[in-house]
Amino acid sequence: MRYVIAFFFPWLSLFLQGKLISGIVCLILQLTLIGWIPAFIWAVTSLNRMYADRRTRTVVRAMRRA
Repeated sequence: MRYVIAFFFPWLSLFLQGKLISGIVCLILQLTLIGWIPAFIWAVTSLNRMYADRRTRTVVRAMRRA
């Protein structure tokens, strides 16, 4: 679902991640027709990074318990 939001509204995807300044910059970038593609790539990259950080935190917690 987040990837669909990132495709149509890259700025909203960044807002939902708590990155307000990045979301505003992305919105300004998306307002230009050529800037929409970099805004989409930025939002997807940010989502991938968020999910990778979650996985890393889970692994670190599991290693600390062992």
